[in-house]
Amino acid sequence: MGVARTDDIDRGRTRARSGPTGNWRLVGRTSVAYPPGVPFAHALAFVLGALAVGRVLLSGIRTFILPRGSTDRVARLAFHGTRRLFDVVAGPHKPYETRDRLMAYFGPVSLVILPGIWLVAISVGFTAMFWAIGAPSVYDAFVDSGSSLLTLGFARPSFEYGDALAFIEAAIGLGLVALLVSYLPTIYGAFSRRELFVTLLEVRADSPPSPVVMLTRLQRLRGLGELGDMWAEWERWFAEIEETHTSLTILVHYRSQQPGRSWVNAAGAMMDAAAITRAAVDIPVDVRADVMIRAGYLALRRICEVFRIPYPATPTADVPSSVDRAHFETALDVLARAGVPVIDDRDQAWRDFHGWRVNYDTTLRALERLTVAPTSWWDLPMRSAWATDEPIAEEAAAHGA
Repeated sequence: MGVARTDDIDRGRTRARSGPTGNWRLVGRTSVAYPPGVPFAHALAFVLGALAVGRVLLSGIRTFILPRGSTDRVARLAFHGTRRLFDVVAGPHKPYETRDRLMAYFGPVSLVILPGIWLVAISVGFTAMFWAIGAPSVYDAFVDSGSSLLTLGFARPSFEYGDALAFIEAAIGLGLVALLVSYLPTIYGAFSRRELFVTLLEVRADSPPSPVVMLTRLQRLRGLGELGDMWAEWERWFAEIEETHTSLTILVHYRSQQPGRSWVNAAGAMMDAAAITRAAVDIPVDVRADVMIRAGYLALRRICEVFRIPYPATPTADVPSSVDRAHFETALDVLARAGVPVIDDRDQAWRDFHGWRVNYDTTLRALERLTVAPTSWWDLPMRSAWATDEPIAEEAAAHGA
């Protein structure tokens, strides 16, 4: 068996350099001539691979780091694709309890799928770059990329600059995983703070929350003097919702622990409670109710903007809402029978309430559909708190329950 001499190898390299195109690349310890047109293809593959990796990094920054509402196309496509699958599995033909149980997985599953898409895109991008700088084949480039991305270490690039590229890919892969893990406490911390208010509202307004139940319960137990503090607390709640649910949009789809609870229903019930109080309840004016309503509809609008949901920017009184006069009159009748002081001028009360409601009606209904929220209190039979608070049926009936 003969042994190749150094001068023979050198002559082989010379022939490779002086091939038909005059171009060559180093593969391992030997030089291989490029066929015609290959240098351009390799350069293009490297550029496209680098762009793919850069786009993934931009998606990660927009999704988890950028402290403002920014719609990222990669994340949006991932969430939309996952949502279509869940819409098929949890279609409207199924009972709400079943849909709620299935949709509870949508947020967490989407949060897991998105990094998976990132990792696949990074692997494809670095496969192109490994092939461009000297991998013998696309399959070898894929093996080098996968080993580097997952830090397995079973394959090491044997061509020039391959190790440097492997180090970069490993750092990016570990960085994305670390980014997701580090932001999980942030996501669940914001979720916990949101749900604390939603749970406390059930104590006052039942589930799904009803302003009629809340007002009659407060009137029965302590009077309506507690409302002012509630308006202030929920104004801060709306401000935090706007901040967290526009920068971490996956929180919009995180559902409450109980099927009858929803942050969207809670937001609507509190704004309706403030609007009814300001329009029809005969108590001293508290401007904190006005400010809370404004904080609420601004928060819902900002969230809708992130999801590209259209809404009327400056609605007027002649714009119809989903709540008609008959439902409003029924609500006032229940309040009056339960002992809540209601003003006599129902026409003016309706005009004032409608003037508040049109500011958030479109966005509220759109978010109810987006999150598959429970049925709104307006679409359920109306009753006062006496129906659940008073064990004596005759006493409850006397107060309109």
